[in-house]
Amino acid sequence: MTPDALKAACLALNGAEETFPFNAETSVFKVGGKIFALTTLDAEELGVSLKCDPELALRLRAAHPAITGGWHLNKRHWNTVRLDGSVPDELVLELIEDSYDLIAAKLPRAQRLLLDWPGNRQREEK
Repeated sequence: MTPDALKAACLALNGAEETFPFNAETSVFKVGGKIFALTTLDAEELGVSLKCDPELALRLRAAHPAITGGWHLNKRHWNTVRLDGSVPDELVLELIEDSYDLIAAKLPRAQRLLLDWPGNRQREEK
């Protein structure tokens, strides 16, 4: 996955925005003001940190050496994915969407409705 593809995947999600709260190099992707992805797009070794269900995070780390506990983040809830080609792009895209969904699900209902978040429709069907 290229830096441009990573950025496009993050920004393709409803209401996603790119911010730079830490420094000019670290792209922080947010929804509803909450972080769902962090990356340094011009890094020598591209990677992205994503929120993840704790049980799934452990399984992913066991299955993929390029997936480790979140760098400088709570390792129980965050994974860092090294984008060296060993993790399929399709899986990376799923992990980005999962991270976004975990964050969007915690937003107030009114904010979720403004996003037209698909998970909101699933919640209403239950």
